[in-house]
Amino acid sequence: MFADKKLFYLSSILITIGIVFSYSLSAFTVLYLGYDDFHFFIRQLAFGISGILIMFFISQINPDTALFHKLMIALLLISFIAIIILPFLPANLATASGGAKRWIRLGPISISPVEFFKIGLIYFLAWSYTRRIDDSKKAIKSEILILLPYMIVAIIVIGYIYITQNDLGQSVISFFIILALAFFAGASKKLFAFGLVIATMIGFLVIFSSQRRIERISNWWGNIQDAFLPFFPDWLVQIVKVSSNSEPYQISHSLNAIAHGGFFGEGLGLGIFKLGFLSEVHTDFVLAGITEEIGLVGLAVICILYLLMILRIFKIAGRCENKVHFIFCSGVALLLLFSFFMNAFGIISLTPLKGVAVPLLSYGGSSMWSICIALGCVLMISKKVKL
Repeated sequence: MFADKKLFYLSSILITIGIVFSYSLSAFTVLYLGYDDFHFFIRQLAFGISGILIMFFISQINPDTALFHKLMIALLLISFIAIIILPFLPANLATASGGAKRWIRLGPISISPVEFFKIGLIYFLAWSYTRRIDDSKKAIKSEILILLPYMIVAIIVIGYIYITQNDLGQSVISFFIILALAFFAGASKKLFAFGLVIATMIGFLVIFSSQRRIERISNWWGNIQDAFLPFFPDWLVQIVKVSSNSEPYQISHSLNAIAHGGFFGEGLGLGIFKLGFLSEVHTDFVLAGITEEIGLVGLAVICILYLLMILRIFKIAGRCENKVHFIFCSGVALLLLFSFFMNAFGIISLTPLKGVAVPLLSYGGSSMWSICIALGCVLMISKKVKL
């Protein structure tokens, strides 16, 4: 049995691209913080090489053995315990960002438990949904009762993550995965629509519970409203129109970086918006930095590679005879797809910016390792399917 080589090569190519741009885009951060010129490059190179090795070694496991199940459940439990204790750790063991502790410091590296929790959550949902949901027709009430325990636990767990880490982006992704995988497991379209309505209502409550978020949503809508208001009736225009707004400087610089790159870019290493104008350009705004240096053509190539990788995972999922494997692979593909578009739409102001990293491309070890664990599991499963 051999794992799917195409998925392995596509993932490795994207990891390599991320390593190259971790050096190119971090120039100002290196100077500002007084790091060695190769600080981020060496670390991302280590993350990338170890990530590829993780994919390879996990792919060698037999997916029919109990080891796969034990590995994923252990990942879920360990990351969940880490998330619980993270807010109570002293400052020398926890790294804070955005006013909240999000990383556990282990020597020279920092680990974000929530990144690994998402992978464990996908497997647990695949395993549990298979036992609770089937393709038989049921009344919507019966389906709600089946899904209700998951929703209650999800609200508690994801709510805890949101409150303690102030990370709405990861909470949105986790809720999306819970709903989407229920649909893949056999839940009806009515239940999926009902879940979206409930999730939307919770989202509005979260937004309107904070004046800061209301202002951010107002500024975001004010920047894109002209594209939509002509299609609205006059009475609705009067309600939703924002008369004054200020474009966030990060979004402004992100759009300018993309425009400055044009079709073919300024050249690798020659971008100027990374030089203090656009912070976090090697992490949250990596796509804007990449576009400035290699242009829309280069970005299109990366997007095609990313799309091919996701489609390959969906193809593996579609050929799985084991329902747990099918749902798990579908969940990994959806996680990659949703994270990519959430970041891409955010940096061009189509959606509010939530600071979600681009898997395999953004700098960071936790995101790299967690996604490589997920991809390694997909590669392991691919040995059992005919492609």
